[in-house]
Amino acid sequence: MIKKLASCVREYKRPSLLTLVFIVGEVIIECLIPFITANLVNQIKAGVELKRLLTVGVTLAVMAIVSLCCGGLAGLTCAKASAGFAKNLRNDIFDRIQDYTFENIDKFSSSSLVTRLTTDVTNVQMAYMMVIRTAVRCPLMFVFSITMAYIMGGALSTTFVVIVPVLGTGLFLVSRKAMPAFRRVFKKYDRLNESVEENVRAMRVVKGFAREDYEKEKFKSAAEDIRADFTKAERIVALNSPIMQVCLYFNMIFVLIVGSKLTITSMGQTVDIGQISAMLTYGMQILMSLMMLSMVYVMITMSAESVKRICEVLDEKPALHNPENPITEIRDGSVDFNNVSFKYSKTAEQYALADVDLHISSGMTVGILGGTGSSKSSLVQLIPRLYDTTEGSVCVGGVDVKNYDIKALRDSVSMVLQKNLLFSGTIKENLRWGNENATDEELIQACKSAQAHDFVSSFPDGYDTYIEQGGTNVSGGQKQRLCIARALLKKPKILILDDSTSAVDTKTDALIRKAFKEYIPETTKIIIAQRVSSVEDADMIIVMDGGKISAVGKHDELLAKSDIYREIYEQQTNGRGE
Repeated sequence: MIKKLASCVREYKRPSLLTLVFIVGEVIIECLIPFITANLVNQIKAGVELKRLLTVGVTLAVMAIVSLCCGGLAGLTCAKASAGFAKNLRNDIFDRIQDYTFENIDKFSSSSLVTRLTTDVTNVQMAYMMVIRTAVRCPLMFVFSITMAYIMGGALSTTFVVIVPVLGTGLFLVSRKAMPAFRRVFKKYDRLNESVEENVRAMRVVKGFAREDYEKEKFKSAAEDIRADFTKAERIVALNSPIMQVCLYFNMIFVLIVGSKLTITSMGQTVDIGQISAMLTYGMQILMSLMMLSMVYVMITMSAESVKRICEVLDEKPALHNPENPITEIRDGSVDFNNVSFKYSKTAEQYALADVDLHISSGMTVGILGGTGSSKSSLVQLIPRLYDTTEGSVCVGGVDVKNYDIKALRDSVSMVLQKNLLFSGTIKENLRWGNENATDEELIQACKSAQAHDFVSSFPDGYDTYIEQGGTNVSGGQKQRLCIARALLKKPKILILDDSTSAVDTKTDALIRKAFKEYIPETTKIIIAQRVSSVEDADMIIVMDGGKISAVGKHDELLAKSDIYREIYEQQTNGRGE
């Protein structure tokens, strides 16, 4: 995991190394200042000349300024390095998610991925910042201060034999006790984000069912769980301060009492005033170093759970891969299912599709009907290779889809999904997802074919109208038509509409299908629908039931031989055959 995260430092290695250099300089100077100060005190006691006093004073001032500059520069380079590291880490996670297939995404909830991209990366960023700054500074300060304390303090330095083990053990036990609570918090962040995401996405449903109080209570419960764990952890970590204070005051009392006694009894020969002053300073530096090390330990241990969660995303291998020598040219829009069976998980007991054998010629209009759960969407998702077959093969243009370059295949297949989605931006920007180089005339033509031009023109800003996140400022029917127009702009070999006209009236639906014949006559059109009227003029109608093809034929043929099709037709026409 460390090696994987280290690869994200990349162009920020220089500021990271500079931080270490500046920290070393700061620590060395800070440890030398008490030594020089102690000698100056002794020289003043012995009667130093004013010139010598001024020289040492200027030296101390220069050292303090240099130390301050080193500390400031270390802060700047550290901030640049840690923020850059976090940027690269977020980009790497996001890039990996873009390579995921639906199968991979199914393993992670969207709220969990958001938490990993935000909270977890922030925790790792803080840990990295502490590693290259505090985790280097504190051990150096501790070692240099201990060394100087023994050089300067003589017998007084025995105080650290007692204080350091006591403080170190106490801080370690406190940190270790707090860790379980910190670990639990990160998993609960997923639950909190999930509550927010679901509430915002389903706001209309929440208000429609007057469930605001329920949602508030659910969010409150998730927030309360996080508060309780953080409170418990912080309450334990707060013990660091009293432990630190006890050791600090013990050191001060010991140094002052024992040092004063030795100074008086030895007439300054064994211990003098300068040494006492240095021991108080070094004692503070040693104890503060241990205190900060304990905080570094807490932060790194906290971030360890975040690192694990981030690496789960980075280590997840895309379920679909390009072949060694992929084919990039799709000959035509013919589609063949050859004894296809499919299930979403290798461990699933039941197949979503079973024994599908189907052949569609290029340019045909194909309708697919079936009840809820009959795997209509599962069938068409195999065509652009959103999933791979478990058994059998799917061919497009006479070639197994597994032999195509994935991007080339999906560029040749336009799919308007059941859940229509528009992105934040203008209508033009959304439409150009289908063809980024489309002219304004092409946009208008596609919208006319999708029966969207009239309502777009009615907006004050026309095609420059801003679409809110998720397309919340347009109706369901308008959203569907814009998504269809976006798909048409690709001029695909195959166009798949997965129940994509359910929110438009039958007249508009008929006009859209008529426009397909004129706008993309050579494109294979596969229409999943709930209404018989949407597919009755299709070249081929497929009736699905329980993941299998129940019947295939034209409208009149199916009325005669398919009980399922006839039942759907009669229910929708009230038996009038209209």
